[in-house]
Amino acid sequence: MILGVHAYLFTDRWTDDRLDILDTAAVLGAGAVEIAVGDDVHFTPRLTQRRAEELRLRTYLGPGGFWPLQCDLSSDDPEERAEGLIWHKRQVDLANEMGSVAYTGALYGHPGVVKRRVPPPGEYERTAEGLHKLAEHGSQRGVAIVLEPMSHFRTHMVNTPGQVMRMVGLSQHANLHVLFDTYHMVTEVRDYGRALRTVKDRLWGIHACESDRGVPGGGLVPWQSVFMTMREIAFDGYLVLETYNSSVGDFAHRRGMFHDVCPDGVAFAREGFRFLKAGLSAASLD
Repeated sequence: MILGVHAYLFTDRWTDDRLDILDTAAVLGAGAVEIAVGDDVHFTPRLTQRRAEELRLRTYLGPGGFWPLQCDLSSDDPEERAEGLIWHKRQVDLANEMGSVAYTGALYGHPGVVKRRVPPPGEYERTAEGLHKLAEHGSQRGVAIVLEPMSHFRTHMVNTPGQVMRMVGLSQHANLHVLFDTYHMVTEVRDYGRALRTVKDRLWGIHACESDRGVPGGGLVPWQSVFMTMREIAFDGYLVLETYNSSVGDFAHRRGMFHDVCPDGVAFAREGFRFLKAGLSAASLD
């Protein structure tokens, strides 16, 4: 199992000037760092790759930066679906260029777009067609494509473990995987153990997030069930802390976080890793 941190614990945007975050992650005991990319995120891929390799860190990417609304694999408009595939392929190429292991997120749609309607015929099928092409593109470049179900407040497309597995099945590609986010699942499932077992055959990673996006523990997430099920299914993927640093200007507010859950990314990671390690250790002894 590989513990990781999202760069958003420390900064609102990845740049060549923030390579120190990789050093911090390594000192904290992380084995992986998630980096958000987008049209407004500019850096030198080789510099990040070199530092990560020196520190024996793995990196993976997600579209957390500016992502044009019309670039949407689930759009009703075939031209927008085509633009979405081109845009996502560009991020996969970036991941390949910098030696990143995966490209993850709500790649099936566009976070923030919630169409309040009865799903039209073929919506999943045409989205799956684009995901198949993206997965093949990733396969050719050694980059895993990982789908993250999100709360129905963020997307209408894929909210539950059952839905993401349906999308994976329709896409028919071995290079499609699943990222399970404990924060998003609070509004979508009642049984976390069952939810994790549903995706176990494609489970690539877990975002270990509390219900308020604060340090894991003490919130609504049933962590004992999470840890016990991780042991049961022999999970051996990425276990990553994700939140938004609330001391970086108005960053947290821009991301829709209006309370101070992460004023100090280093303290957040230390406490979070301590909680995760203790929970995993207890589950292995039961």
